[in-house]
This record gives sequence, structure tokens and C-alpha cells, in this order.
Amino acid sequence: MKDLGIIQKIINKFNLTPLKEEGGFFIETYRSAEIIGKGNLPLRYKSARHFSTSILYLITYDNYSALHKVASDEIFHFYLGDAVIMLNLFGDGSSQKIKLGSDIFNDEYVQYLVPKNTWQGAKLAEGGTYALLGTTVSPGFEFEDYVFAGPYKNELLHKYPDSASMINELI
Repeated sequence: MKDLGIIQKIINKFNLTPLKEEGGFFIETYRSAEIIGKGNLPLRYKSARHFSTSILYLITYDNYSALHKVASDEIFHFYLGDAVIMLNLFGDGSSQKIKLGSDIFNDEYVQYLVPKNTWQGAKLAEGGTYALLGTTVSPGFEFEDYVFAGPYKNELLHKYPDSASMINELI
């Protein structure tokens, strides 16, 4: 039997709020004080960026991280809970599924880098209840960098036919 009370305890402990459009719950835990000016950043950025940002992120049995991409590299950190299956769709047409979790001797990652502009989405492994993750983004994340995959679904299904099932699950 799933201990659903733990989910509310985690939400309360860290004051997590729903992450609209993407799914899950989050709180920003760090935003560097120093800023990189727009003129010193690659053209993909529309404005200045903090050096780095970090969040806590909770996925539960009844939600997932919708397929999306961001303009910066994003490092995922697995903290506790059940394993997470992540789908990455790379610009060259290749794709990869990885498992975030604590079972490091069975190919689960406690830390994983998603390169900039890579489509990504995640869900709990079958039977899971929750997973508490963190992400670190550099240059720092701004919501204007978030691109939801919904409008690109047909294009993604065509480009990544081997991942069609999970693309459909995460949009």
C-alpha cells in the first residue's frame, strides 16, 4: 500500500507549489546574486541571466514532468523516493531513456545532465509513489526559456518514432 501521506509531508516541509504546465511541485532554492549581461550570453537568451539557479522538484504517482526544453544545461539530482524514467530527445534525432534513482549498481543515476535545448520529460517508474529531485541550471533558468512540447507533438512523433509511446504519455 502506498504511503500517500509522505507526499503532503514533503510538500509542506519544503513549501512546494504546483509547477503549472510542466506538472509536479517545486520551489526555487537558489538564484545566484551575480548576473551575466545579455550582451555576454549566446543569442538564444532574450535577457540577462543569473549565473545559476536551483530548485527542488517533486513528481508524484498522479503527475509527471511534461515534455519540454530549456535554453541552458540542466543537471538533475535524485534525492529520495522511487525511480524516475526520463526521456531525452536530442537535436540530432537520437533519443535516450535513463533512470534516475538510488540503485546506482543497477544503472540508476543520482545525477544526470540534460544538455541545453534537449526535449526532456519524466515520470515515475511503474508502481512508484513519489520522487524528490533537484535541478541546477546554468546560466540560470528564467520562465521565458521554457518551451512546452505540446505544439510540436506531431513533429516530435515524426522525428522520434521509436519514442512515440513515451512522447504521447508526456504531452
